[in-house]
Amino acid sequence: MTDNTRTDVRVLGSLRSSAGRGVVRIEDRYDTDIDDLWSAVTQPERLARWWGRVEGDLRPGGEIRLFVTSAGLESVGRVEICEPPQRLRVISRETEESRAAGGPDAPPAFDSVTEVALTADGDHTILVIEVSGLPLDKVAFYGAGWQIHAENLAAYVTGRERGDEQARWGELVPSYQDLAAHLA
Repeated sequence: MTDNTRTDVRVLGSLRSSAGRGVVRIEDRYDTDIDDLWSAVTQPERLARWWGRVEGDLRPGGEIRLFVTSAGLESVGRVEICEPPQRLRVISRETEESRAAGGPDAPPAFDSVTEVALTADGDHTILVIEVSGLPLDKVAFYGAGWQIHAENLAAYVTGRERGDEQARWGELVPSYQDLAAHLA
């Protein structure tokens, strides 16, 4: 995917607004087949290695609990669509306890929709993650965070070490802020 902002930082995502809420779209090509990548994004023990802990029923209609340690986030949600190995859609809301722990600058609780789409590309897989319903004034930070998750997934499926998330955050946020500056 083309770099959308600064020339020194590879940006995988794009930002837009819809009905006054922010939308993050991350797209990248992964060095693994579609079945392996599907497993990495839907099996709780594999998700925990690159994103966070998931508990519950990962079938359509199933209720789940999500714990993203790097973000200090705990959410509850429901699986709306699960079509192996191509599509997953989850609606979630941060718990009140988690939101309160975010301090006075934490946005009010909101529902977000996370859609994951996988497309086979030879021995590789194209992954698109789109997260909608986000607070528009914080969408740049969600964009940087989701890109870090996508990069952690790429490191995991290829057996590489994850990068320094704090350093990467510092590199990515300005680029995503540039993208967010044009949203209304």
